[in-house]
Order: sequence, then structure tokens, then C-alpha cells
Amino acid sequence: MTKILVIGANGSVGRHVVASLAERGHDVRALVRDVSTAVVPAGVEAVQGDLAAPESLEHALDGGVAAVYLMWPGIPVQPRVVELIAKHAERVVYLSADVADLADDEPPVIFHQEIERLIRASGLRWTFVRAIDFAGNVLGWADQVRQGVVRWPYGGARRSLVHERDIADVAVAALTEQGHDGAKYVVTGPESLPHTELARIIGEETGTGVRWEELAPETARTELTAAWGNAAFVESRLRAWESFTHEPERVTDTVHQVLGRPARSFRSWVRDHAEDFR
Repeated sequence: MTKILVIGANGSVGRHVVASLAERGHDVRALVRDVSTAVVPAGVEAVQGDLAAPESLEHALDGGVAAVYLMWPGIPVQPRVVELIAKHAERVVYLSADVADLADDEPPVIFHQEIERLIRASGLRWTFVRAIDFAGNVLGWADQVRQGVVRWPYGGARRSLVHERDIADVAVAALTEQGHDGAKYVVTGPESLPHTELARIIGEETGTGVRWEELAPETARTELTAAWGNAAFVESRLRAWESFTHEPERVTDTVHQVLGRPARSFRSWVRDHAEDFR
């Protein structure tokens, strides 16, 4: 069996990647920041490392690691990380975002594009799992759901939010099966639903009466900037949500094409996370 290193093993996707690989009998290493507090499935080796300190990955990659699942946590890009992966491993599956391809001389707009370019130039066999927004992002509504009202802008924005387990399953397929080299998989949910419908489904599945209250974009800009601390990110989100009111977030059949089954619905995601809203 191939030894696989999971970088981002405690993340919302990475923990499912680890569990699925372990269940299938693969030799799995989980990269964590603190081995003493790490919780991993039986048989999984936890090793300490930090992408912000690339040389700390040497030990994790030693000893026959042939494939790597890579999640980048939003810290500054460290090209040395990709160099070290290429030095030790043969294949990398990178959890990216729905980004456009860039030519070698184009400046990256976001860090995912820069990391993808580093991987493409590394000599590694690679697969990019380009995930649409996670369904888990609506956990940001949890406090409002408990109070019975979701106050948010652009209720008509139609989203194709994806279950983190579908992302993990596609990544595991790319790590363990042939035929995925050079693929750029855009992974989405199975349908595009407006924000108002997402809130209604949460209410139904949690047994909570949830009312939608439309928030003016100007008010949302002020409140979200104060909460998130990043005005540029807030602005980009508001522009995206506004665009989804007239052009829904796209839906792909990637999950079905890769796994031979439909993508999990948003309703199924809520059922899996109902306690997080209560």
C-alpha cells in the first residue's frame, strides 16, 4: 500500500480524508501542529509539522511517502513546501478553489493560483480539487438560527454549496486510483439554492422556526468587516453574492463522474451538522 501524508489532517475536509484512507487500509500519516493533542483514527501515525516552517516537513515526508494531500490554510505561500513534497513524493492532490488557470507570467490573484503554478512546475503528478464554497460556511449563521432569524444580504443568491465529505471522497479517489493525473476537478453541490432556501432547510432539519430578514448590502458591509476584519474579502463576497442573484453559482457533475454517485445534498449536510445549530 502507498504511504500517504495528509497535510491539513485536522481540517473539515482533511479529517475525512484521513478517516477514509484508514478505513480502506492505507498507510496514513497525519500532519498536525501538536502531536500531544492530535486525535486521529487507530493505525494512523500523527507527525508534527507546520507549513509556515517548511523544513519541519522533512521528517513527515521521510520513510516512503509516495502521495500527499495538501491543504493550504491561508498563510503566506512557501514555495519550499512544494519543493520538499516533490523531493520525496510522486503525487500530490491539492485542495484548491474555483480559480482560473494562469499563464506562467501572469500574477496570481489569490494564493491558490500561485500554489497551483508551483505544483505544475514541480514535476509531481498532480490533481487539483477545486471546491466551490463549503456548506460548512453557513455555520456562520448558527447563532442567528438559534435566535430564529437569519439576517443576511442577497437572499436570492443561488448557491451550489458542497458537502465537505464529497470533497474528501474526490480527493481520496485521486490519491488512491489511476486516471486522475492532471485533472482539475471543480466540485460543487448537486443543485443551486437561494440563501433563503438554505435558511429554510436549516430550520426544517433542526426543528427551529427560522425567518429570513434581508440585510442591506451597506449594513452587511459594515457588520461583516467588523466581524471578519478583512474589508477586501467582505467586498469580494458581496460582489459574488450579488452576481449569484442573476447568474446562479455553477453546478458540476464532478462528484458523479469521479465517484459514480450523486453529490450529497445541502439537506443531507444539515442533517449531518444539525447539532451545530442547536
